[in-house]
Amino acid sequence: MPDSSAIIDIRDLSVIRGETTILRDVSWRVERGQHWVILGANGSGKTSLLQSLTAYLTPSRGRIEVDGQVYGQSNWPALRQRIGLVSSGIAQKVPLDEPALKTVLSGPSAQLGYWTRNAGTPDVGFARDCLDRMGAAYLAEREWRYLSQGERQRVFIARALMTRPVLLILDEPCAGLDPVMREHFLQAVGNLMQQPSAPTIVLVTHHVEEIIPGFSHTLVIKAGEALAQGPTENVLSSEILSDAFGAAITLSRPDNRWQLKID
Repeated sequence: MPDSSAIIDIRDLSVIRGETTILRDVSWRVERGQHWVILGANGSGKTSLLQSLTAYLTPSRGRIEVDGQVYGQSNWPALRQRIGLVSSGIAQKVPLDEPALKTVLSGPSAQLGYWTRNAGTPDVGFARDCLDRMGAAYLAEREWRYLSQGERQRVFIARALMTRPVLLILDEPCAGLDPVMREHFLQAVGNLMQQPSAPTIVLVTHHVEEIIPGFSHTLVIKAGEALAQGPTENVLSSEILSDAFGAAITLSRPDNRWQLKID
């Protein structure tokens, strides 16, 4: 039976293509009210896990349940509308002369993975509210060409919020951001997590510096397997990260922010 207490409930998930095992027996459960980080080296399987979660990669075996809906037994395209995905990969699909408000308004009619314009009646007031939740209300009339990368990412989150998602996935959202833009963006994400109506947020990254205090839990992936998972303070250790990244690593946490040093 579906489990309504979990936003994500993945059990024994494997993805095999030919003789290559991409994911092997991954089990992962995200309770309501938790915010997670998926951490791992390049090629560890993070992207494949996301694609499986959003039904763009068909599992070879296992079970995936999102918000009480089971993969293969539910209307998954409809469920995708309740999963917000923010990735730098769609930035180039936005017309350069499009104001940020119009980008946000496209959210309810957009499918994950491609760009489409809103065909319904626009809810301008709610779109402005979504921008405001990301500290980006001032960007509403600014054209896309004049937005910084960090501002674009905040607009994309506002766009995702238009569907009132139960789950918001941030797929390496800080890629290409300079240190100042990264901190401003992470601060906006931290503010969103503190809001009562915030969706469950999953941050995908390979940089521990991006794990701000609001992320309560972490899943570490290595070579397609779940190496460690649980409360962030228990999972993040020098030993686990050294194993995950294949190098001698020392992890520290000055001023409540994680830092990594290669020994």
